[in-house]
Amino acid sequence: MIAADSKPSTSSNGGSYQGPFAAMGMLFFMIGFITCLNDILVPHMKSLFDLNYTQAALIQFCFFTAYFIIAFPSSSLISKLGYQRSIVVGLLVAALGTFLFYPASIIASYELFLIGLFTLASGFALLQTAMNPYVAVLGPPEGSSSRLVLSQAFNSVGTTIAPLLGATLILASQVLSPADLAKMPADAVASYKSSQAASVQMPYIVLTVMLALLAIVVAFFKLPRIESVEGDEEKNVKFFDPLKVPHLFKGVFGIFCYVGAEVAIGSFLVNYLGERLGMAELQATNYVAYYWGGAMVGRFVGSAVLSRVSPGFLLGLVAGANVILTAGSTIAPPMMGALMLVACGFFNSIMFSTIFTLAIKDIGVMTNKGSSWLIAAILGGAIVPQIQGAIADSMGSLQWSYLLATACYIYIAYYGFSGSHVQHQARGRA
Repeated sequence: MIAADSKPSTSSNGGSYQGPFAAMGMLFFMIGFITCLNDILVPHMKSLFDLNYTQAALIQFCFFTAYFIIAFPSSSLISKLGYQRSIVVGLLVAALGTFLFYPASIIASYELFLIGLFTLASGFALLQTAMNPYVAVLGPPEGSSSRLVLSQAFNSVGTTIAPLLGATLILASQVLSPADLAKMPADAVASYKSSQAASVQMPYIVLTVMLALLAIVVAFFKLPRIESVEGDEEKNVKFFDPLKVPHLFKGVFGIFCYVGAEVAIGSFLVNYLGERLGMAELQATNYVAYYWGGAMVGRFVGSAVLSRVSPGFLLGLVAGANVILTAGSTIAPPMMGALMLVACGFFNSIMFSTIFTLAIKDIGVMTNKGSSWLIAAILGGAIVPQIQGAIADSMGSLQWSYLLATACYIYIAYYGFSGSHVQHQARGRA
């Protein structure tokens, strides 16, 4: 058991951490909002470009692969620029990615949409590599899990709003089936696809402006420098050194499993409801909002609970709950199965933050490079949905493919109960 303070403390020079923590909360909101729009883009692009599940999952594949590719260069960039300037660069790169959606919509190019998503995610990879360890050390170490869960709660506010707003703006017009399109003249089909692609223009132009404005605000904001993880000693840490720490090495795979399972559930939930219940896409997006809304509620609750309960123990409990829910969804009646998948959002709530803080515990000047490994593990969001899509295509149904998420949660439960225990002091600790 621990007694952690969930509120940001004061800096060593007497300044308050509340302002910087609030700024990080706003950034987490934007990341959550934009990332969750992918759950709307998957069914939209699937219909627009007549894709199978594997092809539609390329949206998440391109997005989350960027985290793996960019995380390690991000670590080097943060070492040179520091956290604040790196956050500004990350916001500007993300803004470029959202801007690319405009030309992609004009020429109705799925490939250019994917390039835009990769660029957007590259900016987010840099942001997450900087922000997660920064929030974790932005106050007393005993409150790191609680503090990061609270900041992730703002992320969940964004993920809850995104499906509702995205459905209204992107999925509002009638979606025609391939059979309907086959009956239409070629020029009418081209016009229809152009109008459908154009539905993403305004939302992403607005997001481009917001990201650029946030970059300007952060550039002029006074964020404290955390010497224990931003100092010169981190330059002596070698690339693979963090993986020699057992609890961090296991945590990397824990992040992979968590993000993979979370993204897979959300990505295919609209299609799951359509397949098993015949529910229209616009109506089904409400359940995606409930899924992410559960994570939002769970994070606010979890931040308070973590001030009284051991993070590892609580992680094991919530992962165990999701083992039961995901496995149960494969044999339950359609509506009950859907509700079980939606309920996973609540238990997902504390997982990322808790795995992250348990993994970087007591690694000192390796925090920056250790964080890059953990952010790279977000690659799970690319791999697991892709595998699930392939399983669904091969079986002709999404129902049994959710056992893949069950396997992911089994590992997370192990990490919480046992694998996260610190076995020795990390080499290179400050």
